[in-house]
Amino acid sequence: MGGSESIQQQALMDLRFLAQVQSTFREVQETQVAALRDFDGEVKLQRDVWDRPDGGGGDTRILMEGAVIEKGGVNFSAVEGPVNAALADQLGTQASRFAATGVSSVLHPGNPHVPIIHMNVRYFTLDDGTWWFGGGIDLTPHYIIPEEAKAFHMDLNVICDRHAVADYSRFKSWADRYFHNPHRGESRGVGGIFFDHMGRDGEVNREDALAFCRDLSMHYAEIYRARAEPFFQQFVDEHDVAWQGLRRGRYVEFNLVHDRGTRFGLVSGGRTESILMSLPPRAHWEYDHQPPAESRQGQTLEWLRKGAKGVDWLGQ
Repeated sequence: MGGSESIQQQALMDLRFLAQVQSTFREVQETQVAALRDFDGEVKLQRDVWDRPDGGGGDTRILMEGAVIEKGGVNFSAVEGPVNAALADQLGTQASRFAATGVSSVLHPGNPHVPIIHMNVRYFTLDDGTWWFGGGIDLTPHYIIPEEAKAFHMDLNVICDRHAVADYSRFKSWADRYFHNPHRGESRGVGGIFFDHMGRDGEVNREDALAFCRDLSMHYAEIYRARAEPFFQQFVDEHDVAWQGLRRGRYVEFNLVHDRGTRFGLVSGGRTESILMSLPPRAHWEYDHQPPAESRQGQTLEWLRKGAKGVDWLGQ
């Protein structure tokens, strides 16, 4: 087989695998939206199917005004096009074209006793033959309850243990470093797992990497339900609402200042409304707010400061 024929065959295999990943991520979106609507029977659904001028498009599903979910969404995208200068700088590549597909979600609950949750899995491929997966799940409670954080991390540990390509300890440490507001000296929440560039150096089989991403994202609604169900009817007072607004403000700061997915979406010409779906419906900032150390707010802040250096939640 000649060199050019071999290159063409590899390119065809790459295109077929990209289509397989896109199909898998569409399945994840459909399944998880259905599971979340089953859990929150009052939530309203808004759908926005969009095209990207430079190539590809997406399917944004907004969830809002539910008994549990105040605002959130589960988004699918499959985009492609030329690698512009900003994207080349972010990806560290000299390739000329890219394709990217993923499914992502953020859920902001109405009740401050229920945590915010985020999930994302994504696949990138470049016309130089480079490819990789990335993603993760993390939890951002307004009030940190160590037992709940431990249960959340145990669920993620179990999923990672099913896949040779996944390493809970390494991915957990990565999440601790990533989901961190260095300008505040706080973690965004209790972390979770985060991974990126899986396969870029040829260290994993891409079918195995896809299987892990599917398993992780398909358990997203189940993981959220377990953390939300015991608390979404808990009594809320004005202090809880005010604290929720402040913690949402920290969430906004992270997503706009540090989040790679937000930056990639904006520099690659993604749909702005879908990219910024992750922001809460309401948030506020208060100058130099210092809750009493013995209060639930003060104790949560102390956990977040510890989380900036990493907390062994499984050992709690």
